[in-house]
Amino acid sequence: MTDETKPKEIPQATILRKKRMRISVVWIIPILAAVVAIGIAAQRFISQGPTITIAFRAAAGIEAGKTFIKYKDVKIGQVIAVELSEDYERVLVKAKIAKHASRLMVEDAKFWIVEPHVTLSGVTGLDTLVSGNYIGFEAGKSDEDARSFTGLDTPLAVTHEKGREYVLKARSLGSLGVDSPVYYRQMNVGRVKAYNLAADGKSVEITVFVQSPYDKYVTDTTSFWNASGIHVSIGAAGVDVHTESLAALIGGGVAFDVPEFQSAGTPVAANTAFTLYRDRALAMKQPDPDERRYALYFNESVRGLSVGAPVTLFGLQVGEVTAVGLTFDQAKAVFRPRAMITLFPDRIDGMLSPKERAASGASAEALRGKARVQALRRAIEERGLRAQLRTGNLISGELYVALEYFPDAPKAKLDSSRDPIELPVVAGGFAAIEARLGSILTKIDNLPLDAIGADLKNTLASANQTLKDAASLLKRLDEKLVPEGTKTLEELRRAIASADRVLTHADSTFVGKDAALPQDLRDTLQEVSRAARSVRVLVDYLERHPEALVRGKTEGNP
Repeated sequence: MTDETKPKEIPQATILRKKRMRISVVWIIPILAAVVAIGIAAQRFISQGPTITIAFRAAAGIEAGKTFIKYKDVKIGQVIAVELSEDYERVLVKAKIAKHASRLMVEDAKFWIVEPHVTLSGVTGLDTLVSGNYIGFEAGKSDEDARSFTGLDTPLAVTHEKGREYVLKARSLGSLGVDSPVYYRQMNVGRVKAYNLAADGKSVEITVFVQSPYDKYVTDTTSFWNASGIHVSIGAAGVDVHTESLAALIGGGVAFDVPEFQSAGTPVAANTAFTLYRDRALAMKQPDPDERRYALYFNESVRGLSVGAPVTLFGLQVGEVTAVGLTFDQAKAVFRPRAMITLFPDRIDGMLSPKERAASGASAEALRGKARVQALRRAIEERGLRAQLRTGNLISGELYVALEYFPDAPKAKLDSSRDPIELPVVAGGFAAIEARLGSILTKIDNLPLDAIGADLKNTLASANQTLKDAASLLKRLDEKLVPEGTKTLEELRRAIASADRVLTHADSTFVGKDAALPQDLRDTLQEVSRAARSVRVLVDYLERHPEALVRGKTEGNP
């Protein structure tokens, strides 16, 4: 019982340690591979540059995963996708840029597609024949980052040479293009980098690059002109042919220089704007600050007269034609050709010596304002100064305006109140000849040609009949009078022969024993008597019938 009442012993808990799981060696390699992959991915993410989008009008030769973006021939990115825009107007090229080039992706960065391009200045993009087209890049100067860009339609001529860029403004592009050469004194010192239409749409802006050290010759007095093609001029000295080079002749080019009348000037900053003149003559032309405009109204054709044609004074150029057009004469209700000219008093002044200028009072200082008008009035009204169209080149038919004195020209008055002042003109050389020929032809037209023709026809008929009568008369003379004359002459010849024989044998005849002088003399005298009688008969007959010389001897005439 004691045992039953004794409490039972409570069992003690035993702590058992959990057995550690042992990792299998098989899992070590996958774990290490995953760690390495994560590290590579993290490193790639950290080293990756930005993704940009470039919009092009067309993407010729651009392929995802194959086309690279290059800057200074170094790959800075690769195209990862090529797709169309939402409006299907452009091609969107997505590219991944290297981390080291990410700072180059700014707002004014430029992209363009580089492909083979052959010009007279050389071949660009030749490496693309092997590697394919790539996207060219030019760094900008902005501080603002950008990720969307618009690609250039024309390749940008990139050069890493030292020099400066300048902007040329022209009315048209002409034959110029990217990489067209730039010349200074016929030396290739640069090239055309780009061109685009001005904002107003009325001109073209051309960007040119001039290499160092030649860029120091681009000053504030420099003139640029289009050196494309060939310039040919025909003058008294012969034919003058000028071109900058064969490349400029075929492919175009730009040239610059400082005009002779200008000082060297000071070099200008980059991106300075210049005017691109049409040719060298226009770029080198000396401006006249005191030029004056005048109007000429002609009564003849001005075909061949063009803007820029010279205006000469006794053969020396003192101005040029600035406009050629028409005007309507309301008083006569007719159209008349009109030419606007510009005269340069300083050029006239420069052709005279100081003494001659003082003596003539024709200095540029004296010929200003009212003094100029008065001198012009005296020359026109008193001395007959007139403008005349003349042919400058018979081959091309080009005309120019000549100012000379015509004392016999009709009197003219100068109206100085008109602006521009009208100068009187006289008909040109060919026009005067044409007028005279026209007057002659008019007089010929007024002649009674039909009546003259009829009279001439009758006269010719009478003359023809007269010629026939003369021929008949000569024939009768030949048939009738000639035989009688021949007979008389024959008798006279025999008489002369007899006389000759008498003279030859005179000695034997007069002193010979058996001289037959008396008989021979008697016979000779008889022959002479008969000959004389025949001549007398003929003379008597002609005296009675002188018409026998024309009509001949008739049967009824004794």
